[in-house]
Amino acid sequence: MCLAIPGKIVRIEGNTALVDFDGIEQEVIIALILNPEVGKYVIVHAGYAIEQMEEKDALEAIEQWKEIAEDQSLDLSDML
Repeated sequence: MCLAIPGKIVRIEGNTALVDFDGIEQEVIIALILNPEVGKYVIVHAGYAIEQMEEKDALEAIEQWKEIAEDQSLDLSDML
C-alpha cells in the first residue's frame, strides 16, 4: 500500500526538492508541480510531489497522520 503524505518544501534544486515531513526530510521529484516554491506544502506519493495544498490543510493532515501512526505504534518515518 502506498500513502500520500503532506510535507513542506525546504529547498528546490532543478526538478527535485528537499521536503520536510514533520522533522523528517527527504528528496522528492517536483516535476509534476506547477510553480513550486520553498515554504509551500505538497502531497508526496512514491517519491513524487503530486499536488500543492494550503498550509492549514497540510497541518491538519499531518496531525491526522501522526494520530494514525501513534494508534498503530508506528513512527511517521515508517509511513514515508
